[in-house]
Amino acid sequence: MLIYSLQTLSVWELARKIGYLEGAQEHAMFPEHYKWMMGEMSKRLPSYTGEYPIWLWVKKPDMRSSAHFIGGTKCVRLTLELDDKDVLISDFDRWHLVLNNGFCSDNEQEDENFDNGKLNITKEESWERIFDLTRNVDVEWTGNGEWLQGTTGRIYLDKVKKVEHFITRKSKLY
Repeated sequence: MLIYSLQTLSVWELARKIGYLEGAQEHAMFPEHYKWMMGEMSKRLPSYTGEYPIWLWVKKPDMRSSAHFIGGTKCVRLTLELDDKDVLISDFDRWHLVLNNGFCSDNEQEDENFDNGKLNITKEESWERIFDLTRNVDVEWTGNGEWLQGTTGRIYLDKVKKVEHFITRKSKLY
């Protein structure tokens, strides 16, 4: 599968020096949630060996957007060719329910039922729904699943098919 990763130039230069790209604990923006994702990767990816995740995009990210890095950051967009069995795909929007320690409901009624203690599913069990991309959900409640992200462990440089250099735009103040 072709998939994309955004990295700072310094991370890419380190990868070129050591021969692979790998996530790092010091870059984990949400350490406890990254550990949860790593546990899911361990359960779902047969070749995963416990590295911090590298975040991926299924669709090619538009680098004209200012949302990926702080403005003025030197970065690269990597086009990667990875085996499907080495990438854990999840719904980007619903991942934010995990980050915000929320219940991952399929619709408003289910959310109310959870809040009222009427469901036999824990909040943490609901998080696994971010990986079920065919789940029947109310898209007005959950979003349409347009943005899919992926995670993987170590990526060797022979999997990198293209490197595009960018300097991110400065954000406009509102």
